[in-house]
Amino acid sequence: MPSTKEIRVKIKSVQNTRKITKAMEMVAASKMRKAQERMRHSRPYGDKIRNIVAHLAGANPEYKHPFVVRRSEIRNVGLILISTDKGLCGGLNTNIQRALLQKVKQWEATGVKFQATAVGNKGFGFLQRLNARIVSHVVQLGDRPHLERLIGPVKLQLDAYAEGKLDAVYIAYSRFVNTMKQEPTIEQLLPLSAERLEQSEEEKRAYSWDYLYEPDPQRVIDELMTRYVEAIIYQSVAENMASEQSARMVAMKAASDNAKKLIEELQLVYNKTRQAGITKEISEIVGGAAAIA
Repeated sequence: MPSTKEIRVKIKSVQNTRKITKAMEMVAASKMRKAQERMRHSRPYGDKIRNIVAHLAGANPEYKHPFVVRRSEIRNVGLILISTDKGLCGGLNTNIQRALLQKVKQWEATGVKFQATAVGNKGFGFLQRLNARIVSHVVQLGDRPHLERLIGPVKLQLDAYAEGKLDAVYIAYSRFVNTMKQEPTIEQLLPLSAERLEQSEEEKRAYSWDYLYEPDPQRVIDELMTRYVEAIIYQSVAENMASEQSARMVAMKAASDNAKKLIEELQLVYNKTRQAGITKEISEIVGGAAAIA
């Protein structure tokens, strides 16, 4: 049985660990609220540009942007993997990596080749271990996503699709549902599906006017389509960051609770050990006194 001194040292160590996890839980809770606000604030822009793009595409049926043209056969695909830069966020990265691994096996089974763009350290390391062809990556995004840092790495995939080198582009990220739930999501980014550009009846009435184009409809649609795809990517990164902070807060709370239980158990062992030591000393004193008498 360990001595009382060893148990005291262990209790102190666990208490120090609990202080760290408790502080990380509070920091994650604060960052989570900001990340959720940022995620919600980016949605109106995405909805607005989606409606305008859908209306312009319907008003100019003679021109189809490369991003909406489907390929007859899928042989080469692009992948944008969004992950976190740091760990200690539960199974967030593991879940998306597991889902992506299944998707990669499906591609390999059908002879589909893929090239990848990594957003975040964890995803970059995963793709390296997978021996995937990484054409670009961006890490250390911080707590706030900056579109100017995302455009460069992602543009390689978008340009490759527009040039016909890729037949489809997928995006993988953790979708924020609520504080306790984050879903690993793998969606087809390009070609843009009809569901993404579909408008409700109310939206059709709200965007039923005609536009004056400057310089010409094709150039305007090209620019808006690129901005719309960039908005989807930004929204995905914002969702992943909100998921990261939520998962980290939950993980650190669980770690703090476990540390508290461990401290209570160690305290009980310490009291029993101390009591046994005192009882032994009393027994020795009584035995010595009896022997003298």
